[in-house]
Amino acid sequence: MKRPFKFENIEPYFVDLMSERRRDRFSRLLLCLLFVASRFYRAVNQFRVWLYDKRVIRNHALGCLVVSIGNLSCGGTGKTPVVEVFAKTLSSKGRKVAILSRGYRSKKRSQWSKLRHFFGQQEMSLPPKIVSDGRNLLLDSAYAGDEPYMLASNLPDVAVLVDKDRVKSGLYAIDHFGTDVLILDDGFQFLKLKQHINIVLVDSTDPFGNGHVLPRGILREPIKNIRRADYIFLSKSDGSHKLIHLKEFIRRHNRRAEIIECCHRPKYLEDVYVRGHREPLEKLRGAKVAALSAIAVPPGFEAFLQQLGAELVATRSFADHHRYTQQEIIDFINTAKEAKADFIVTTEKDAVRIPKLERLDVPLFFLRVEIDILSGQENFDQCISRICFM
Repeated sequence: MKRPFKFENIEPYFVDLMSERRRDRFSRLLLCLLFVASRFYRAVNQFRVWLYDKRVIRNHALGCLVVSIGNLSCGGTGKTPVVEVFAKTLSSKGRKVAILSRGYRSKKRSQWSKLRHFFGQQEMSLPPKIVSDGRNLLLDSAYAGDEPYMLASNLPDVAVLVDKDRVKSGLYAIDHFGTDVLILDDGFQFLKLKQHINIVLVDSTDPFGNGHVLPRGILREPIKNIRRADYIFLSKSDGSHKLIHLKEFIRRHNRRAEIIECCHRPKYLEDVYVRGHREPLEKLRGAKVAALSAIAVPPGFEAFLQQLGAELVATRSFADHHRYTQQEIIDFINTAKEAKADFIVTTEKDAVRIPKLERLDVPLFFLRVEIDILSGQENFDQCISRICFM
């Protein structure tokens, strides 16, 4: 049977192409075409930003505080843990928080459910998908999307909604859940909604790729647009002085934003199938581990495991957001067995996409990672206070 085409099947080729690791004649020609396309994309994007900036197109104000957390580049900055720490901190301070996500690569509603809505409800438009109402988890990861499901699982007091139109989902959160703070997950480019605080993440290990916008590079918009940011998080920082040049570069484009350095700190291992069954990180020290991931930067995850003392005896990575089949998991379990791995470790984002198995010959854990602020704690506290008292 012929398999359906998926972009992830050719995604590695384009990653190599943008990184100029391919030198053949066809690749060089394709790079030229991508460069032309990127210039066109850049012009269209800048014209769109100009229209909003000059109020030719007006954005929507929803009557409550909107905090946008996003980035300039495509994936790999570690945005989800930052969204989580903001939502958790604001909720603990008494704010009624809802997270609005577009649900990247989430499963669409069936035509039958759409017809049932149109014939059974007075509203013409479909409501957003409610992943969590702030009390109960209501959707699985396939319908919610990886990150929204992960956030809803870890934030029991926070509503999580999914819809491409986050004006609509924001209004729904305000009307149905009494929300007074909306967090836009991946919202830096969503200009349709008026944002009161703009937080941008920059991966300190690979800040802006090759400097080109899509499809020639990894940037969604030009570097100079970082001027819209109020706070800039330098993620994956090691706390060294190497970031001085990056900070100076950022300051050329944005002199007013507060800069906060943070890292993703591993906390513990948790069983993929038994929620709450945790093991200390010491379990990795000296252990033979098989690493499985489908994230933007698999080497970073594998390096984490090695830094924690694990001996990697088998690794397998897929394209970002890949949804695993049972056979893929069974095949990797067999690979891990042959390599005499003590257990398999994956990421938390991957764990929500791994299907249930009746039999598990090798234990399967995910690595729980949380944000640690290395410098700029006072700026983070100021940001939280600013949100709470606005």
